[in-house]
Amino acid sequence: MMEASDDELVGGADELVEPPNGVINELLNVGQEDNMQGEVEEFLGPQAEYNEEEEERKYYRRKRLGVIKNVLAASVGAMIVYSVYMGLLQMQLILHYDMTYREVKYSNLGLEDIDRKMLMGINVTPIIGLLYTPVLIRFLGTKWMMFLASGIYALFVSTNYWERYYTLVPSAVAIGVAIVPFWASLGNYITRMAQQYYEYVNYKEEHVQEQKKLPKGACHRYIIIFQSVFNIIFHLSFVFAQFPMCFVLNHYLNDNQHILFNVNSCGANISGVIPGFNTTVLTNLPRSMLLIQVESVFMGFAFLAMIIFLLLCGAAYRPTEEIDLRSIGWGNIFQLPFKHLRDYRLRLLCPFFIYSGFEVLFAVSGFSLSYGVCILGLDKLWLLILVYGLSCSIFSSLCLGLLRLPRWVCLMGGAAVHAVLLVALLCFSLCPHPDKSTQYLVPLLVIIALWGLGTALNKTGVSILLGMLYAEEKERLDFVYTIYHWWQAIAIFIVYLWSNLPMRAKLSILLATLLVACYCYWVMERRLASKVPFRLPRIPRPRHKVKGYRYLEEDNSDESDSESEEDDDGEQVAEEMGAEGGEEGGHDAEVQGADSPGARRRGAEGQRRRQDRSHVMEG
Repeated sequence: MMEASDDELVGGADELVEPPNGVINELLNVGQEDNMQGEVEEFLGPQAEYNEEEEERKYYRRKRLGVIKNVLAASVGAMIVYSVYMGLLQMQLILHYDMTYREVKYSNLGLEDIDRKMLMGINVTPIIGLLYTPVLIRFLGTKWMMFLASGIYALFVSTNYWERYYTLVPSAVAIGVAIVPFWASLGNYITRMAQQYYEYVNYKEEHVQEQKKLPKGACHRYIIIFQSVFNIIFHLSFVFAQFPMCFVLNHYLNDNQHILFNVNSCGANISGVIPGFNTTVLTNLPRSMLLIQVESVFMGFAFLAMIIFLLLCGAAYRPTEEIDLRSIGWGNIFQLPFKHLRDYRLRLLCPFFIYSGFEVLFAVSGFSLSYGVCILGLDKLWLLILVYGLSCSIFSSLCLGLLRLPRWVCLMGGAAVHAVLLVALLCFSLCPHPDKSTQYLVPLLVIIALWGLGTALNKTGVSILLGMLYAEEKERLDFVYTIYHWWQAIAIFIVYLWSNLPMRAKLSILLATLLVACYCYWVMERRLASKVPFRLPRIPRPRHKVKGYRYLEEDNSDESDSESEEDDDGEQVAEEMGAEGGEEGGHDAEVQGADSPGARRRGAEGQRRRQDRSHVMEG
């Protein structure tokens, strides 16, 4: 019996006993949960392949590329705007000057009188630009001011489809209103991009992370590069503006013997622009459909410039910075440009600002007409201005030498070139000979190219100098560039007034202004070298109103000291009233302390918490 029982036990041990199905499922679920938890921990835990420093470096590299994109977009947009504006204005003035065109197409409309009033609107209106430019820039923002100004230039193009007094003159006045804000915004924008680029390169520095004022001279390198790039691209507008003249109008011009038949003298001996210039310069009139097609091309490029400013240009300031810039009070914004004139650096640079406006208009309207067209004929006008634009664009790159050279080299170099040319032009006068005009082509092209060299050094040098002097004062840049371009607008107005003066008087005014500007600049540099303190007006602290989602946050980085004190007072009042009267008393305290931003914010949060507690208790 014992042997049989042993055999049975051995046989039973050889057979596997299958456990119930429920036990197997529980074991599988436990294993799956362990695996899933391990995968989640592995996903949420520190990744072996993730490098925080490398990702941060890539992020700021993208930011730097964005800044470069902003600079190129602003430069190309400004170049397109002024190519369209100058090309259309030049074609319009030549067509309206021709007596046959006026009589056949517009009869008694009085286009010549309309042109005079249109030029008056463009040249006279910017005089009041100092009154409204900072307010417009602070209200709209730098980027949106550029976009709006480019839209006004597009409006001027559109009015040429229907040439009437009530279309041309108001649009010309609108352009006069927009000139100073447009250029002040551009100068401010390029300098701000240089500051941002420095911040993205040195993002690990403590003063950058805490958004403190930049160290002195920290971003000068980027200001030089960005301003030079802007001027290299922008001065190409003189080149593209001559395309309508070259490809359209030149085929309709009379020969030089007819146009210059009554012209007896050119150069320094004349008074006005070109005395004796024939009033019929066209052989036959361009077709209306051809002019409409040309204006449509202008309109398309004007819209392209608006799209570039809108889509490709990023913001110049952070949202919090823009709110701070507006929150100092509109009265202070209106006064600060005048107060900045107390700074002796700006006062001593004013003659250079004025000369900068003089010399560009003299090259385009004075030398090109009274010397170039008077000697070579109207068909060579496009070539003179094209060479001038190319010269300005190419020689603007010389200002990159300021990375190694002192900053006075550009301004003094350009002034020296212009001084020599002005003395030469004072002695240059001759009688026009249409048959021998080609022998003067090369000397005149050399003179206009050298004048472009001086313009490039002057314009780029002044912009770089202003950026370097106020590189650490980003809240003052719009005021500084407003003053610069306002003085340029004054110079444009003076050039508009002196159109009938003798040429030697114009050249003498230019030479005297240049000498005064050089002396004042030398005085400024000497004072800075002697560390004479300059006077800067105090920028008031922002006064924020309790409007907008940003001021519902607990920690308000834009809060001023006075508001912090009000918040503390409101908090104490709310706590005392809450301790005396429970919830009802707390509600009364919120009402009484509603004048304080902190009390209003805390009251709303307290009410929301009480509602949450009541919902939880009901649940």
